[in-house]
Amino acid sequence: MANTVVSYDNPYYLTNNDHSGLLLVSDRLTGAGDFGSWHQSMLMALNGRNKLCFVDGSLPKPDDGHRDAATWSRVNDVVRSWLINSVSKTIGQSVLYVKTAHAFKLKDLGQVKYFLGLEIARNKDSISLCQRKYTLDLLESVGFLGCKPVATPMDSTVHLHAESGDILPDATVYRALIGKLLYLTITRADITYAVHKLSQFLAQPRTHHLEAAHRVIRYLKGDPGRGLFYSAHSEIRLQAFSDADWGTCQDTRRSTTGFCVFLGDSLISWKAKKQQTASRSSAESEYRALADTTCELLWLSKLLKNLHVHISGPATIYCDSTAAIHIASNSVFHERTKHIEIDCHIVRDKLRAGFLNLMHVTTDNQLADLFTKALPPKTFKLLMSRYAFSSLFLPA
Repeated sequence: MANTVVSYDNPYYLTNNDHSGLLLVSDRLTGAGDFGSWHQSMLMALNGRNKLCFVDGSLPKPDDGHRDAATWSRVNDVVRSWLINSVSKTIGQSVLYVKTAHAFKLKDLGQVKYFLGLEIARNKDSISLCQRKYTLDLLESVGFLGCKPVATPMDSTVHLHAESGDILPDATVYRALIGKLLYLTITRADITYAVHKLSQFLAQPRTHHLEAAHRVIRYLKGDPGRGLFYSAHSEIRLQAFSDADWGTCQDTRRSTTGFCVFLGDSLISWKAKKQQTASRSSAESEYRALADTTCELLWLSKLLKNLHVHISGPATIYCDSTAAIHIASNSVFHERTKHIEIDCHIVRDKLRAGFLNLMHVTTDNQLADLFTKALPPKTFKLLMSRYAFSSLFLPA
């Protein structure tokens, strides 16, 4: 890489102190071949001053000797923010000037309010994230700004499969729409299952799939400013809800895993995913979902530990399958469970180690149902009321 990657008209940029080159970060260069090298150069420069360690492949942070700030890097943007006390510190307070042979100077643009489509509102007690502008732009691009809203993102009476309807003459329209909806799931957990389902038909989308995607758009019209809410006073404990919908994929007969993880009362992680193999029973599919949820809790626990966030007590997983809980609690292999892959028994191992507790929850209180199936309006509304979502732009 020649030490220079040039672009213009972008508020986030890095300049080389000796003016021998200019490093600018621009959305226009997303995917450029040199950006991998740029990313490595920036990390080397920051590491020379801050002694970074990596929580995962894309999140560097100061080593244990520097506990005050953390470094956040994206391929096409740079934001340096306080993680431990983020509700009351500004971006400018955490911007440091890196003094190395390959030094770059970060320009302080003040407290972040809009970043890669995310709108960030904060006060001394909380942070709210939403993608209202992104949603409205999406509605306008599809021509649905004046559409009539619907109560749910998917019709619970419609069961999509690979041959639903006629083949679309131009698949790129459908694929582009699903790609935009996927990005919207960063803050809109309520459309995660719908987008997960519609993403399975990208190879050969049909008319019914496009109609279902348009329904998601109509649902978004009802509250484009809905997003995530994080309180500064929430208890620091991990709890998760795990669920599975057995054999509901009409094309493969595989089950759907769904889970959501909370830090205190705040939703921090969620997923809807088709399981890799078919399950012989609903208990088996629920147990596989428990394994995926346990792995997510392990990663989050490690992440929070590296960020010096102390978790109080073991993590708790709520599951509505007594059979799956029994499989995890009983170390004896029975005829009906001996075929389950060994890696699924990570639930059993972590239960013994005291890392997590398994608790039964009634189906009516299973919050992960939102990620495993299309729900009727009454059930959907009830579950949504139990999440700490925010809608800053709706009248009080």
